[in-house]
Amino acid sequence: MPKTIVVPEGTSKPLAPYSPGTLADGILYVSGTLPFDKNNDVVHVGDAAAQTRHVLETIKSVIETAGGTMQDVTMNHIFVTDWANYQAVNKVYAEYFPSNEPARYCVQCGLVKPDALVEIATVAHIGKK
Repeated sequence: MPKTIVVPEGTSKPLAPYSPGTLADGILYVSGTLPFDKNNDVVHVGDAAAQTRHVLETIKSVIETAGGTMQDVTMNHIFVTDWANYQAVNKVYAEYFPSNEPARYCVQCGLVKPDALVEIATVAHIGKK
């Protein structure tokens, strides 16, 4: 099956061998997205809400680059470093998915950089282009 690598304009080089997104058969898989700036440094240190907004805006840019919208999201995989941040993450998350919420799960774990408080990976069905 042919696939298309999706890289929004201005995306920095990933820390590991992966692409921001992969589109195959109308399904977009967005890699785990952390609150990184262009230099792969963590932004909004200590602020789970601001980090969540940054992550979701980054995911949105991948989806839009592939020709979709946030309404096309069908599944989110959410990783938090501390359950104490769960409410802040959910408050911002609800702004991006106010209705017809996608399926999701959330787990507590360590992330690749200690100052990162949240990571989200996404699946979106944007249709065959």
